[in-house]
Amino acid sequence: MIRIIMRGCNGRMGQVITDIAGKDTDVQIVAGIDLAELPNGMKNPYPVFTHLTDCDIDADVVIDFTSAKGLTELLSVCRARKLPIVLCTTGFSEDQLAQIDEASADIAILRSANMSLGINTLSKLAAAAAKILAEAGFDMEIVERHHNQKLDAPSGTALILADSINAAMNNEYHYIYDRSTRREVRDPKEIGISAVRGGTIVGQHEIIFAGRDEVIELKHTAYSRSVFGTGAVQAAKYLAGKPAGMYDMNGVVGA
Repeated sequence: MIRIIMRGCNGRMGQVITDIAGKDTDVQIVAGIDLAELPNGMKNPYPVFTHLTDCDIDADVVIDFTSAKGLTELLSVCRARKLPIVLCTTGFSEDQLAQIDEASADIAILRSANMSLGINTLSKLAAAAAKILAEAGFDMEIVERHHNQKLDAPSGTALILADSINAAMNNEYHYIYDRSTRREVRDPKEIGISAVRGGTIVGQHEIIFAGRDEVIELKHTAYSRSVFGTGAVQAAKYLAGKPAGMYDMNGVVGA
């Protein structure tokens, strides 16, 4: 059984993962880390510590769903204890990304801006499709939709998809986020990325391959946050016991 420390256990995603792990006989959350407390006297089925440095419980992997500001403590403790990290947190600075790369020389780290197995499969499908369709002259557009409380645009997932397509095409493409000030025909070497914000949309990403007289669309819709929690748990299973290095979700969904 894979023993997990859930960092950010009392947050929204931490509780989703707690529920998913509780139904999975292959894993067990043995401890949680969080500064905040659960509302209404709720309790987790495992001990909770304020800081990772306070946690003295043995584990095989840490899942981190907190914020970028806690990175230094996370890397320091995990390097000292040789604990692999599934890093689900986003918003890291360039300096922090360099710290993560440096730490991967000592421990296994899997980092992804989107833990959904479906999105990461979609990324692979889009890259494969681009190799055929872009070469045939198809234009490529990405449309992402999220709830009205989301602060950033475009989403990190939209950029993951664009980067996957671009890498498959030898990074020959550039990204266009706004056409309102452009009075020119479309550049064949661009990928358009559009963002929609409204209601309670959990997340929807659509990749459009538009050719002459035909259109192909690849689409993923997340109906709840549990898809990200499921991916995080699967990533923890995959990463536990791995040698030091940087990993991504490609290994989880199959190379």
